[in-house]
Amino acid sequence: MGPSDHPTVKVFVFIDALGWKQAERYGFLRDLLPNRRPIEMQFGYSCTAIPTILTGERPAVHGHLAFYDWAPEKSPFRAMRWVAPFFRPRSFWRRGRVRNVLSRLVKKLYGFTGYFQLYAVPLERLPKLDYCEKRDMFVPGGLAPVPNLADTWEGQGMRWHISDWRKPEEENFRVAEALLAKGALDRAFVYAASFDALQHDRVGDDAALRPAVERYAGLVRSLHAALVAAGRPFELTVVSDHGMTPLRGTADVPGALGRAGLRWGRDYAGAVDSTMARFWWLEPGAKERAEAALRGIPGRWLSREDMERHGLWREDRKFGDAILLADAGVQFCPSDMGVKPLAGMHGFDPADEDSTACWLSTAPVPDGVARVCDYFRAMTAPA
Repeated sequence: MGPSDHPTVKVFVFIDALGWKQAERYGFLRDLLPNRRPIEMQFGYSCTAIPTILTGERPAVHGHLAFYDWAPEKSPFRAMRWVAPFFRPRSFWRRGRVRNVLSRLVKKLYGFTGYFQLYAVPLERLPKLDYCEKRDMFVPGGLAPVPNLADTWEGQGMRWHISDWRKPEEENFRVAEALLAKGALDRAFVYAASFDALQHDRVGDDAALRPAVERYAGLVRSLHAALVAAGRPFELTVVSDHGMTPLRGTADVPGALGRAGLRWGRDYAGAVDSTMARFWWLEPGAKERAEAALRGIPGRWLSREDMERHGLWREDRKFGDAILLADAGVQFCPSDMGVKPLAGMHGFDPADEDSTACWLSTAPVPDGVARVCDYFRAMTAPA
C-alpha cells in the first residue's frame, strides 16, 4: 500500500493551558499555523475538558466535572471508614509529600489506571465520596459507555497513536515524530501538560513563559518536518483546553460555613474546588443558611439555565444541588484542592477572557469549531 492509499494525515497537539491570549501574545507559530481561532473553554477544569475533547460530549453525558462527588452509597473508599480515626492530626496528613505517597498507595490498592490524587480532601470524608477518573481515559474503552477518540479512530480503521500521559512530554513528541516520519500513522494526538503547571506558578511572567512557548514551538516544528519528510498530505493542529487567570483575591468558603454552624455530612455535603463549590443539601433549611453564610463571597450561584448551557445539568444530582462559582481571579482557599492560593488558576466562567482556549492549524478551521466540545467532530472527520 502506497502513501496515496491512506487518508490525509491529521496530527493534533494538545498543549494544556496554552490560552488564546498566550498564543497571540507570543505569536506562537503564526507562520506555521496561520489558521487560528479563539475557542470557548468547557466549564470546569482540565479533568472536565479532557474527557470533553476525547468524546465530544459534555459533563452531563461523560460524567466528569470535578474529581470528587458526594456518593455515600457507591463510594469506592467505603472501607476506609475503619481507618479514618487514624487520620489525625489533620496537619500531618495534609502535608504535600505525605499526600503524594498516600495517593500512590490508594491508587495501587484500588487498581485505578487513570490520574489519581488526593489533593487536600479531608481523609475522613473519603468513605462518602466517589472519584471520577478511575480509568485511563485515553485508551479504548476508557470512557465507556461513551466512545472516546481511541474507540472512534479504531472503528474507522485508522492507524492511530495517542500519547501516554504518564510519560515526559518530550518523549511523547519524539515517539510521535518517529512514527510520523515512517509514514506509520493516519491520526495522532500528542499530549503536553507541563505548561499548565508552569502557568499556575508563573502566570504573566514573560521570563518563565516565553522560553516554554519557544520550546513547544521547536517541538511542533520537528513534528512538521517529520510530516513533510513522510511525503503525504497532512494537517497539523495545536489545540488547548483553557488559558490562565491571575490571582486577584481569595475567599474562605469552609470557614464561612463553619462560622454559621453548618456541618459537613450533617447539614450539607460539599466539594470545594479552587473556583467552584458544589453542594448537596442534607437537611431542610441548609440551602438558605448556606446562601446567607456565603453572601459576602465574591461569586454567584449558577442557575439551572447556566448549568444546562454549560452541559452540567443532571437529574441525578451527580454534580450537586447547587454550584457557587467564584468571580474571575478569586480562588476559594482553603479548598479540597489545596490550602494555599496559586499565582494563576482556571475554571472560571468560560466568558472570562483569560480562560479562552485556542485552535491553531496549517489547515482552515473546520466549520462549527467554536467550543472545546467541537474538537472531537473535527478530529474524527474521515477525510
